[in-house]
Amino acid sequence: MIDIQLLRKDPQQVARRLATRSATAFDADAFDKLEGHRKALQTRVEQAQAARNRLAKEIGQAKAKGQDASALLAQADGCKSELQDLEQQLSELQSTFEDFLRRVPNLPHESVPVGASSEDSREERRWGEARKFDFAVKDHVDVGAGLGGLDFETAAKLAGARFVVMKGAVARLHRALAQFMLDLHTREHGYTEVYVPYMVSGACADGVSSLGKFKDDLFKLDGRDLYLIPTAEYPVTNFMRESIVAADALPLKFVCHSPCFRSEAGSAGKDTRGMIRNHQFDKVELVQVVHPEKSYPGLEELTAHAEEVLKRLELPYRVVSLCTGDIGFSSAKTYDLEVWLPSQQAYREISSCSNFEAFQARRMQARWRNDKGKPELVHTLNGSALAVGRTLVAILENFQEADGSVTIPGALRPYLGGQGKIDRP
Repeated sequence: MIDIQLLRKDPQQVARRLATRSATAFDADAFDKLEGHRKALQTRVEQAQAARNRLAKEIGQAKAKGQDASALLAQADGCKSELQDLEQQLSELQSTFEDFLRRVPNLPHESVPVGASSEDSREERRWGEARKFDFAVKDHVDVGAGLGGLDFETAAKLAGARFVVMKGAVARLHRALAQFMLDLHTREHGYTEVYVPYMVSGACADGVSSLGKFKDDLFKLDGRDLYLIPTAEYPVTNFMRESIVAADALPLKFVCHSPCFRSEAGSAGKDTRGMIRNHQFDKVELVQVVHPEKSYPGLEELTAHAEEVLKRLELPYRVVSLCTGDIGFSSAKTYDLEVWLPSQQAYREISSCSNFEAFQARRMQARWRNDKGKPELVHTLNGSALAVGRTLVAILENFQEADGSVTIPGALRPYLGGQGKIDRP
């Protein structure tokens, strides 16, 4: 959540900043109405508390003097009943207020380009040159089918659309990619590997994003307060839920390989062919929990770690700073890494690296203890490094050969017993 004190201090400024995300990002009138009601109720509660304290004092004085205190006791009973009713009203209003706040997105960082859609995002840099082919390029679906490694028909028979069955050398390549990414991040980038549940509670889901706004994007277990994770960010970031860590324990850096499950609500007709937008896919996720003053250097570091995977795999890519209208609900700033896909003659997203500042930490009450012993909110970051399925797609397309085989990038060959190529069967 954003800081309620910031809202109370200057709601119009907050509203202006959130309006750069979308016209409906923040309902200033609804906030003013809730805040006015809260102030009025808070005043009445304080007045009732003062009356209760005054009556208690007067009752004590009357009894000490041997005077009849029955009238005062009757007033005190009435005051107690009124106070309980007012406190109940205030508690209910505060719950409504918190629900309102949990649906308000994060404030964009000042460095985020202002814009309404992906067209307004800003390209920061490119790496690598797109390969020039002297034969007709196939997309990953046809390349994978030719290798006998991608089977969408069987997947549809098992689970419907937007799933894939991988077989043989392609399945092995997919596994090798995840292992390569984990080794790189643990051995060279300083992350601790973790294994997590593939389901989280509603409270955990709401800790990283707004369950109220985005629950249709998740798969829920029938009759249980459990959701299949859309990314390992959900369980890993919640390691810090309702916790306080010492300053010298920061930064915390975790890497996690997991399947991810997304309903793809609202994506009808988008990327229906192949593996770009499936209901189930694998990712290697990076999560950092850092001192607030170090989160933006941390974002640059984390993004560089994700870029290093692409560099080692020799895949051309670009880095894009998402505009205010395109960043995610919880993010203050996001870089997208987009890999080159020859079949589309376009760069497509393969990673998002984000700084959430204290937004998630405030929702989860994730804190660190400063040198005065006072708890403060940590900052959280995460990024894909990388989406394994999309990396497989990029390799099949960028390293395809005229005879239908696929050359294996050098960085992956140790994970495949030295194999240098996947041939057609």
